This record gives sequence, structure tokens and C-alpha cells, in this order.
Amino acid sequence: MKYISTRGQAPVLSFEDAVLAGLATDGGLYVPETLPHFSKEEIASWAGLSYQELAFKVIAPFVDGEIPDEDLRELIAKTYSTFRHDAIAPLVQTAHNEFILELFQGPTLAFKDFALQFLGNLLDYVLKKRDQRVVIMGATSGDTGSAAIEGCRHSDNVDIFILHPHNRVSEVQRRQMTTVLENNVFNIAVEGNFDDCQNMVKASFGDQSFLPEGRQLVAVNSINWARIMAQIVYYFYAGLALGAPHRPVAFSVPTGNFGDIFAGYLASRMGLPVDQLVIGTNANDILHRCISANDHSLHQLVHSLSPSMDIMVSSNFERMLFDLYDRDGAAISKLMADFKASGNLSLSDTALTKARELFTSYRLDDEQMIRVIADVWEHTEYLLDPHTAIGVEAARKTRRRQDIPMVCLATAHPAKFPEAVRKAGYPQDPPLPHHMADLFEREERYAVQPKDIAAVQQFMKDNIRK
Repeated sequence: MKYISTRGQAPVLSFEDAVLAGLATDGGLYVPETLPHFSKEEIASWAGLSYQELAFKVIAPFVDGEIPDEDLRELIAKTYSTFRHDAIAPLVQTAHNEFILELFQGPTLAFKDFALQFLGNLLDYVLKKRDQRVVIMGATSGDTGSAAIEGCRHSDNVDIFILHPHNRVSEVQRRQMTTVLENNVFNIAVEGNFDDCQNMVKASFGDQSFLPEGRQLVAVNSINWARIMAQIVYYFYAGLALGAPHRPVAFSVPTGNFGDIFAGYLASRMGLPVDQLVIGTNANDILHRCISANDHSLHQLVHSLSPSMDIMVSSNFERMLFDLYDRDGAAISKLMADFKASGNLSLSDTALTKARELFTSYRLDDEQMIRVIADVWEHTEYLLDPHTAIGVEAARKTRRRQDIPMVCLATAHPAKFPEAVRKAGYPQDPPLPHHMADLFEREERYAVQPKDIAAVQQFMKDNIRK
């Protein structure tokens, strides 16, 4: 399996090289040259497999033998051994043909654990084999950082630097990152928003001259292909549990960076019968505006009660555009250059029609989201986090068919967002799971830096272990 850039001008890479490269040298994102496809009979034969067994079936074609099957199985087993629920991704029914897929059973209580615990183990394996040390640089709007740190904290071959927007993540999210005190973990609070952090990361990947000789940056944001690959698995897992491939399923995904829902799109391309993919956004609604009105223009970023979705530039949308434009790298390169220059992007009529065949979208502001948490709690005594609430309501407002199971992805545990939950009328802060019960008593360590890439890079240079 070879990997190519969405902009068509970067070297073609192997799986391991694509994982280590992150962003392509032409500024694009790596995608598989071809996508594996499973027949209806093959998917049906997976019914009843454990999550780990299914993960091997889905992931192995992308690795294509670069990692021996036995080692890949061990990496997968190690990854999901830290999850609190034996089902790994349990389903809970909340209404007729409406289900919540609980993706917060991992060690940091967010869906990012599915990909980042795997990526941490994968990097450890590859770097040890190559006797190589790297620097991880990532930006987080809340959940990616803690999951990446948890996945990489034990690796001697990695120094990890995570940028988060200062005072713009929840306290639980911040403490999950800043209370990890291993000597290879560095948290940087940037005096700006998430897009500022993400722009610094992308610029640093474009010019890595600030790094010591022999080191390279590795991405943990969802620009890293391995993250998308790992997320495809739970779409198949939920679909099989609800009758696929013998009947179609639909999914609703609260999304900011488009990585999670892009994995669902890939699952559909790989043979899972997906009838509909619902994009749920908060007030930072660039993806909703794009699908509903062909308006992909930059607006001022809004600070919301669903901070993991406070993103205006959705990195993974470029991978979707690559498919919508028939994998024409030159067309995508021009489209992204124009977007960078003007802050605006319009899809061609053909691309927009293709997107709308599968995707619908909906937007909720904080007030609407709070009402959904309250309503679902009142009727089911099931407590949603603010991001999941957006996905649930988006599904209910745009659902095409009531006879098809609708799976709403629960992307985080409600305990991570007590402010939103209390505003919905819940009488107390939702309790943290027992392994995190002392979180507010742990020592914190992080550095506040200005919105200045030179200052951030100097901090990294000063702290990379020799």
C-alpha cells in the first residue's frame, strides 16, 4: 500500500514513512493510493468479532505487511487493554432506532483515545525498530492533547510538545494534559485560539530548521493518516452490531476538524452500507455552511461550551475535497492556495452534489445545545456531553429515514464539561471515573507562551532532550 499527497507534488511513501511524515512536503495530507474494499459476504463474516479482532481486519490492508500480522495484533491488543469497558465502544439506545456509540471509554475519556493510544504504540514500535528519536508537535482544542500525551508518555524515543489555547479548554481537559509530569512531556498554553495553535504546527512542519540535527517532527493531529485509519474501525463495529451489512446504518458526528466523520466516509467507501452522515457543528459552523449553502468562508472564531469544536479551519476537509474532485492533486493545490489567500472556498456544482448524496449538516449554538442535554436527561436519564448533544440534535433535525438505525457518536465523557452540564440543570458536576478522581489534586506543569511561532519554537528547542 502506497500513500500519496492530496496536492500531488510530494513523494509517494510507504505506510510507516507516511505515519512519520505527517504533513506532506507539498503542504497536502497523505491518503492511501487505493482504498481496500470488503464484500458484503466478508463484512457479514465479521459479525460477533471482538473490537480487537475487527480492528485487525480493517487496519491490516492499510499496513499491507509492513508490520508482521502477529506484531500488529499485539499493538492492537495493547492499545485497547487500557479501555474501561470490555466492549471498547458500547452502544446505548436513547430513542426509537437512535443509539449512542460511547467512544469515551478510553483512558482520557474521549474518542481521540481510539486513534492516539494506537498511534502511540505504533510510533514506539516503528521508532525502536529504526533506532530513531523524534519530536511530536501537536495542537489541541481540548481532547487530542491528553490522548496524545497518554499514548506517548512512556516512549523514550519521543519528546512531545502539545499546544493548547490558553484559558480556552475546560479545566478537566487542561489538567488531563498538564498533570502528566514525565520528562518527555511539554504543554504549551498559547495566548490565542485553536486555529492559531494549529497554524503554528503546520508552519513548523513546513520548516523544521529549528530542530536539532537528526530530529524530525511527527504529527499527532488528525493530519496523521494512522489516526483516521484507526477511527474507521468503530463505524464497522457499530454497523455490525445493528445489522450491517444486511441493512444500512446512519451516523451523526459532532465535528470540528472533520477527521472523525471522514473516517465514516471511508467506511462507506470500503463497503459498509452507510445511508447518511450527519455533520453536527456548534456556532463555529464553517462545515455546516459549506454543505448547506456552499459557503466555506472564514468567520471570527467563537468561544463556546463545546470547546473541542471551536475550530474554523478543518484540516481533514482537504482529504474529502481530494475525493470530491476525483483525486486531482493540482485542483486541490489551487483550491487550498486560493482559500489561504482569500479566506473563502466554494465547491464546484459537481463536488457539492457528490457531497450532499451522503452528507447532511446542522448547527447548534450553546443555548440550543444546553436544551438538548436537559431534554435527553429528562426523557432517558442519559447524560450527554455538549459535543454529543450537538450530534444527537443534528441527527434528529436532518434524519432522512426513521427505519434506519441512527448512531450518534458520543465523543467525550460529560465529566469533562461540567459547566455545560450544570447549565442544562444537572444538579452537580458529573463525577470523574475512579482512575481520575484525584485529578484536581495533582500537580500541574505547563508554559504560557505568546501567539508567536518564534517564541514557541525557541521553547521547544530549549527543552528537547539531547
